[in-house]
Amino acid sequence: MDVLSDVLRNVRLTGAVYFDVNAREPWVAETPATSRICAQVMPAFEHAISFHIMLDGICWAQLADESEPPVKLSSGDAVIFIGGEGHFMGSVPGKRAEPNMDLYVRPSDRPLPFLLNGLGGEGKAARFVCGYLGCDARPFNPILEALPRMLRVPANQNEATTALIRMALAENEKPRAGGETILSKLSELMFLQAIRAHIDTLPAESIGWLSGLRDRHVGRALTLMHGRPGQDWTLDALAKEVGLSRSAFAERFTELMGVPPMSYLGNWRLQVAARLLEAPSMSIAQAAAQVGYESEAAFNRAFKKQVGLPPGAWRRSRANGGRLPA
Repeated sequence: MDVLSDVLRNVRLTGAVYFDVNAREPWVAETPATSRICAQVMPAFEHAISFHIMLDGICWAQLADESEPPVKLSSGDAVIFIGGEGHFMGSVPGKRAEPNMDLYVRPSDRPLPFLLNGLGGEGKAARFVCGYLGCDARPFNPILEALPRMLRVPANQNEATTALIRMALAENEKPRAGGETILSKLSELMFLQAIRAHIDTLPAESIGWLSGLRDRHVGRALTLMHGRPGQDWTLDALAKEVGLSRSAFAERFTELMGVPPMSYLGNWRLQVAARLLEAPSMSIAQAAAQVGYESEAAFNRAFKKQVGLPPGAWRRSRANGGRLPA
């Protein structure tokens, strides 16, 4: 079981490239927090991650709250805002603008991306694409807390994907069937590559979900939990499988992951069950049993505690538009 792939699949990660922007210095563009526009740009999802990929030229990107210094992006670099925070980009660091809220709508009469020309003045040219990655935040998405708020992806970690995006964008003048889907899948690939590269840069002493993936004992436990979420796992059984004593395993897992092993397993079971419930033929009792609950009532209580509403109401909400109430 590939744990990272399993998580991305179960949280329904789905990409969309929205804007193909041609700008000239001096230019600045500000993007609102995705909490304000998620219902318009990624209507089937509770959360949206923002990303930008520089194709030509340079720019500076910064969080709107200015809590971190700006980062410089050159041709081939990308930047990802995991929490969907508001941010701004421009040819000069620190310059701000008001976001144009009219741009953030998913078109029904034409494919993405929108082509935006004429941003800025008459100086050096820059080109970049902007988009979103929709995903579930509930019941449980460990990726959203595992990555930094603003993640810069250097060009040398993204060369193949950027080249393919350039090729796909070249079809804009003569669009072909499937172009929007190609760009969608390429943005998902870019995100996966960014996570893998980030894992490789983590210090040996780092903690968190991504560090747990690469730890020999914790990573093995995660593989078992994700591979067989419905099994009647106990702390003793997991410790035996990974080759540690009960106490040593519990301590190591909790230290790295921030939660005890059985708490993590419970959270992940709810996420798997949420995906199972998307099938109309799947009853709540069947979903509960498949993820290891002996009682439908116990499953209902755990689901409501984590999500804020019982599984039946969650299913109806998803069927009626996809987004959960806040």
